[in-house]
Amino acid sequence: MKDVDVTEALSTRLEWEKKDVEKALDALGAIIGEKLAGNDIISMHGLGQFEARKKAERESVNPANGKRYLIPPKLIPVFKPVASFKTYLKILDNNG
Repeated sequence: MKDVDVTEALSTRLEWEKKDVEKALDALGAIIGEKLAGNDIISMHGLGQFEARKKAERESVNPANGKRYLIPPKLIPVFKPVASFKTYLKILDNNG
């Protein structure tokens, strides 16, 4: 499902204009990004939890020339779905 499809589905379900749904989704993305950058955890009832985790510095090898180099530490976004969401997906997987 693409973002256009999500916008269409939300517009239909909420009976909102598509432009209003797009503005709401843009605002949601901006808020989540700002909070994750501030090292906050965002919990959404019925969906899950977003958080930023620090990925440690690591060493990598370029396979073309065998050179080793360090990849600096960085923050990565992580999503953990709630148990009911996982159960729903498991039911779908077993029926499909």
